[in-house]
Amino acid sequence: MNKYVFMLIAFHFLTGCEKAIQFELKESASVLSVDASIETGQDPVVILSKSFNYFSKISAEILVANVVKDAVVRISDGNKTHQLKRVDILLPGNIPFSFYTSDPTNPQTLIKGEEGKSYQLEIQWSGKSFNSVTTIPVASKTVDSLWWEAVPGLPDTSKNVFLKAKVTDPVGFGNYIRYFTRVNQGPFLPGLNSVFDDLLINGITYDVTVDRGVDRNADLNFDEYGYFRKGDTVTLKFCNIDKATYDFWRTTEFSYQSIGNPFSSPTKIIGNISNGALGYFGGYAVRNHTLVIPK
Repeated sequence: MNKYVFMLIAFHFLTGCEKAIQFELKESASVLSVDASIETGQDPVVILSKSFNYFSKISAEILVANVVKDAVVRISDGNKTHQLKRVDILLPGNIPFSFYTSDPTNPQTLIKGEEGKSYQLEIQWSGKSFNSVTTIPVASKTVDSLWWEAVPGLPDTSKNVFLKAKVTDPVGFGNYIRYFTRVNQGPFLPGLNSVFDDLLINGITYDVTVDRGVDRNADLNFDEYGYFRKGDTVTLKFCNIDKATYDFWRTTEFSYQSIGNPFSSPTKIIGNISNGALGYFGGYAVRNHTLVIPK
């Protein structure tokens, strides 16, 4: 009997120590958010917007309203500087959208991406200046071949298949890649885990399964995740990137996959834009590889 009395007293003591904790999340001022990139042989593309508060309700109309249209954006390769032009387009559903890219009316200063070159980005907005630097590395990490394989455990009649690649990593650490896939005439989409380093696979040739890229704005069907299908024409966009670009996407994807997980640890997304802006400026050395999977 004394045992149960002791347990009752202990329970009362513990529950009596409970204290309600309330958090008051303050509204924070919007800051500049930057999504900027330059690829081999392509014009730079810079998308600017204003950040949201953590619990903000987001809709297509609110996103459009937060696009920054009054910035001055310049890019330099160390020899010439080019002021980018704002381009206004209509997305599907007649949703207006704006971004900054090369201005063809100033052909003398046009800049396109080249391997082995560094680029400086300068953004002037709301009385402040924001800067970043990226490099398009030499494409030293390469895809040697692509092929497809049946998925183990599925019947021979299944249309789902794996995409496989043979990749060669050069000797020496510090080679980073990001990949995208395109199916038929669809858009290029990054993998759920799209960036990799060579910490454990330095200086070797290895085989790897390439997961199908995903639309992060759509619900993921994990029963079909990663698979391609017989009859698909698949293009692998394989990009060598620098460490800053790798760090941004590594932390961004970790944070994305932690959403809703109560046991995940907080993640700080590592950007490379100065003066308190969010986001990144990244360079991509691009190689495309296409495989037709027979029906």
